[in-house]
Amino acid sequence: MKLIVIALSLGALSAQAADYSGPLLDAHLHYNDEAQQAHPLADVLARMQRNGVRAIVANSRPNDGTKSLAAAKAETAQAGVTVLPFVRLYRNREDYSSWFKDETIYQMVQTELARGTAAGPYKGIGEFHLYDSANANGAVAKKLMALADDKGLAVLAHVDDIAIDLLMAHTPSKGQNTRLIWAHTGIGGASAARVRELLLKYPRLMGELSYRPNLTGADGKLTAEWRALALEFPSRFMIGSDTWVNQRWQYYDELMRGYRTWLGDLPAEVARKIAWDNGALLFGLPVNTQR
Repeated sequence: MKLIVIALSLGALSAQAADYSGPLLDAHLHYNDEAQQAHPLADVLARMQRNGVRAIVANSRPNDGTKSLAAAKAETAQAGVTVLPFVRLYRNREDYSSWFKDETIYQMVQTELARGTAAGPYKGIGEFHLYDSANANGAVAKKLMALADDKGLAVLAHVDDIAIDLLMAHTPSKGQNTRLIWAHTGIGGASAARVRELLLKYPRLMGELSYRPNLTGADGKLTAEWRALALEFPSRFMIGSDTWVNQRWQYYDELMRGYRTWLGDLPAEVARKIAWDNGALLFGLPVNTQR
């Protein structure tokens, strides 16, 4: 009887430690010009398919990469991947440090939004960077935040916590209705407590968890403070690959396995929300389906 109890206990522990096996929504994916040269469409779709990635937020430098993914309807359908296109603000690397004051960027965004993509209308704007949070007050940054808020577009922003407040202030709703996705949530040094403060302050702020320092421990599972955040705000986080350089494409499998490891350590409902449902609800995709 003792051996049976031990065996059952070990079985329960094994079940608790099983990796998450459901669908993934990659909420931060780039198919930049250098990636298009090194990783043809068939290659990147195969990486998504074998990792159970069923939807991607595509934003690329330049936007041609995103549009090529959107135009590949037959190929993405066969791979079971839905493309959610975003307008990225960068035509080249020089735009990273000046977009917030460059009127031609605002004009480009308006042109892209009017054109749409073969996969349908753009779902958002970004990813953009602000290396100095004060640049959130740039003329074009203000206009783009107001535009996104007015049109119901999501915004993918690589910024620090100070810039979150500044960007939200430029929207008609003062951030209360703004669908801002905080890339690398807390990057720049914000503590888990500060992240919690901003999640409480802005009810539609979403956290994207790629490249987040100190998110997981040596065991590959969420640290105690981030696990607590995930449990308190199960509807506010998403995962992403951030394939900003080709090396990230080369390690795409490992990145997704890493997510499945720590998602598997969460309650099943919480894991499913972070992996798929939160993004699906944000972008109008089905939830509670293995697809």
